[in-house]
Amino acid sequence: MKIALGQINTTIGDFDGNGDAIRTATVRARSEGAELIVFPELSLCGYPPMDLLDHAAFVEENLKTMRELQRTLPPGIAVVIGYVDRTPTPAGKALQNVAAVILDGRIVFRQAKRLLPTYDVFDEARYFEPARESRVWEFDGVRIGIAICEDIWWETEPVPGSRYPIDPVRDLLDGGAEIILAPSASPFHSGKVATRFQLTSSIGRNSGVPLVYVNSVGGNDSLVFDGYSLVTGRDGSLQHLLTGFSEEVRVVSVDAGGTRGITRTVADNGAEATAATAPRIPGETERYADLEAALILGLRDYLRKTGFSRVHFGLSGGIDSAVVAVIAARAVGPENVKAFLLPSQYSSSGSISDSEELVANLGIAAATLPILPIYEAFTAVLAGEFAGTEPGVAEENIQARARGNLLMAWSNKFGSLTLTTGNKSELAVGYCTLYGDMSGGLAVIGDLLKTEVYGLARHFNRAGTVVPEAIITKPPSAELRPDQKDEDSLPAYDILDEILTRYVIHSETSSQIIEAGHDPDTVTQILHLVGRSEYKRRQAPPVLKISPRAFGTGRRMPIARAIYETER
Repeated sequence: MKIALGQINTTIGDFDGNGDAIRTATVRARSEGAELIVFPELSLCGYPPMDLLDHAAFVEENLKTMRELQRTLPPGIAVVIGYVDRTPTPAGKALQNVAAVILDGRIVFRQAKRLLPTYDVFDEARYFEPARESRVWEFDGVRIGIAICEDIWWETEPVPGSRYPIDPVRDLLDGGAEIILAPSASPFHSGKVATRFQLTSSIGRNSGVPLVYVNSVGGNDSLVFDGYSLVTGRDGSLQHLLTGFSEEVRVVSVDAGGTRGITRTVADNGAEATAATAPRIPGETERYADLEAALILGLRDYLRKTGFSRVHFGLSGGIDSAVVAVIAARAVGPENVKAFLLPSQYSSSGSISDSEELVANLGIAAATLPILPIYEAFTAVLAGEFAGTEPGVAEENIQARARGNLLMAWSNKFGSLTLTTGNKSELAVGYCTLYGDMSGGLAVIGDLLKTEVYGLARHFNRAGTVVPEAIITKPPSAELRPDQKDEDSLPAYDILDEILTRYVIHSETSSQIIEAGHDPDTVTQILHLVGRSEYKRRQAPPVLKISPRAFGTGRRMPIARAIYETER
C-alpha cells in the first residue's frame, strides 16, 4: 500500500487555510500514486486550540470544513484528517479529539483519542472525552489501526510514577491491525526526535507491525512542532524520516511485512529522495542545528500567524542579544530587523564596537539611542523621595526600564514586534527587570540556559565569524553599575545551569542536588531565588519552548505561597 505522510504547518482556527493545505497535499500525493494520506493530529483546526473549544462557533466551523472536504477532496484516495467532533454519547465531555477517514466523499471511519495528556503543556482532559475503545479499519484488504499521538505513549511515564491504565496499541494489535497510523502533534524539545523513534521502534519490534507516524510542523505560540515524521518497519528499524522543521509530503510503500523503499518524495522545494538515502535520527552532534532551526521556525511562525512582519530589540554587546540578532536575521531576513544600541554611562566602549561589528556581519539596520538623559530625568524627579538613600537596585532598574520604554515606543509607532533577549538562567533566578529588559512580545531564547546560548553562538560561527569572538569571550555583565559582572551575584553559569536543570526540568530536591556534589549554600540560594522570582515570570512574554520543561504553561507555580523546605 502506498501511503503519503502529510507533514503540514497549520494555523489554529484558520479553517480555510488548513483545509486548503490538506486539499493541496492530497492532490499532490494522489498524483504520485498514494492510496492513503495521513495528516497530523487536529490538523483541521490546529493544535492546541485550548479554550477556543469552549466556543460553539469554533467547533461548528471545524465540522463545516470537514463537510467541505468531503465534497472537494479528490476521489480514489483515503484521507486521514484530525479534527474536533462531538461525543456520540450523552455522558462526559461534549467533544472528542478524532481522526476520521474521508474516502470518495464519505467519512468511512472515525477513531477518537483514548489517552488524553494532562502534563507539561498538555491539558486535553479539560476539553475532550476519551474514546472507550480502539477499532480497526479494513482498507483494500489491509487491517489498519489509528492511534492518535498520546495513544502510542502508553509504555512511558508521562509523570514519574504514573502509568496509563489502558494500552490502545495493544488493543489495535489484538484487533488484528497490520499497520498502525499515528497522527500526532508532538512539540519539539532537544532530544525529542530520538525519544519518539525509541518508542515507535519498540512498538515495531514487539508487534511485528509497521508504524506510520505523522507529526505537525510549525510554531503555535510558545510551542514549536518539528515534523520529523517517520516510518518504522516490523522489526522496529527506521525506514523513512521526513525533513525536520519544514513542510513535506512523502509517499512510501508499506505492507504488513514492513516498509519497502521510497516511491517518491514531494518536498516543499520539489526535491526528491533516492532509495540510497539512508534515514538517520539526528544525534547530539546535530543538537544545536535543531535548536537553531526550532527557534527560527518558532519566531517566523509567531510573526506570520500574529500579523507581524518586522522585529527589533536592544543590542547590548552581550552574548544573549547577539544570539537573538542572528536568529531574527535568519528568521525574517536582515531587511526586517532593527537593532537599537542603548548605551548608558556604564556601557563599555567594547560593548558598542562589538555590537556595531555584529550589525555589519548580519547586514541589519541599527540606531543608537543613549539613555543617560532619560535616567537623569527619572532620578531628578525621584530625588526628593530617594533622599538619604544610597544608589542601588532601584537606580539600576531605571536604566533597564528606560530601554524598555524606548523599544516599546518604537513598536507602537512602526508596528514592529519587540523581542526580549533574556535567557532561561536569568528568568529562573530573577536576574531580569520587569518593564525593562522583560518588555516585549516574544522571549526568543527564554528557554535556553546561558551555557546553551554560548553553545549556539559557537554553532553560528562554525563556518566563519558571525558573532564576534569578543562577545563570546567577554565576562557577561548587565552593565548597570561600574565594573559589574554577572558572577558578582550568581555562581558560574556552568554550575548554575546544572542546578537549574536538576531542579526545574527534573524536579530534584535540594538534598538530591547537594548529593550530586553541589555546595549546599549555593543550592539553597539558587532554589530560593527561583521560588521568589515566580511573580516576574508570570508577567514575562511567551517563551519559545525548546526544553522538556519551559517557563510558561508547562510549569505552573503559585506566586503567593510558602517557600517549602527544598527551596530554603
